[in-house]
Amino acid sequence: PEALHHGWSAFAELRHRLAASTIDHLTSHHVWSLVREDDGTWSAHALTGPDGTADAPVRIRARALLLATGAYERQLPFPGWTLPGVVGAGGAQAMLKSGLVLPGRRVVVAGSGPLLLAVASSLAAAGARVPALVEAAGYLRYGRAPRVLAANPRKAVEALAHTAALVRHRVPVRLRSAVTEVHGTDRVEAVTVARVDRDWRPLPGTGRRIACDAVAVGHGLVPQIDLAVTVGCATRVRPDGTLGLALDDHQESSVPGLWAAGETGGVGGVELALTEGELAGRAIAARLL
Repeated sequence: PEALHHGWSAFAELRHRLAASTIDHLTSHHVWSLVREDDGTWSAHALTGPDGTADAPVRIRARALLLATGAYERQLPFPGWTLPGVVGAGGAQAMLKSGLVLPGRRVVVAGSGPLLLAVASSLAAAGARVPALVEAAGYLRYGRAPRVLAANPRKAVEALAHTAALVRHRVPVRLRSAVTEVHGTDRVEAVTVARVDRDWRPLPGTGRRIACDAVAVGHGLVPQIDLAVTVGCATRVRPDGTLGLALDDHQESSVPGLWAAGETGGVGGVELALTEGELAGRAIAARLL
């Protein structure tokens, strides 16, 4: 599985450092509620077990909290989107990376955003047939932001590598297009793909049916901030239109004693998340020690 993950060596190093530390690593704990106590400390209430159904809910006390709750996929509904075989693009990638499982043998990848490139190339490399990568927008907008590309050279290299993989596996890329309907009775059998205008409205007469047994679809990521907003953390609108937590220069939220790192403040990728995590950790240590 190492070959399917970006930055595996960085992950392995962090895991080694964690194992060598005195940190209590509580796996299979699903935090569903945060409570600020009268003395200023925190209580985190969690369900336990792999799926949160164990009979031992717990309460964890803390002097400070660091939230790293990540993000979830933005989904836009369309006819047939609840059929078995329709999965999130990120979900398809997680299935492959964590369990070496493909969502189907012929997988159409659709939606919008750079994640689609990674998903399509990974599925094709793992043996799936990808009859189409369907992108509702286009990639020219990245070329119009050279400063962004220059500031993220690793992302540009990754994009070129994914594009080369698509060419190698002969994956057709359909820009300014979208899946408008999924066909099937008990599961996915085909999709209709149509051209769309600038507002993503399907253009009449452009629909084309593509046979497949799975669809991996996603329209970008949205910060997962539910826990934070329940305790009053302020938010702000990100450039992509999503809501992220409003954080100061040390990753602390508007609620004293609660920090956040990673996608909670805005989707920025793994390198930014690692930097924010280290910054927040040092800020918390300086506050408590």
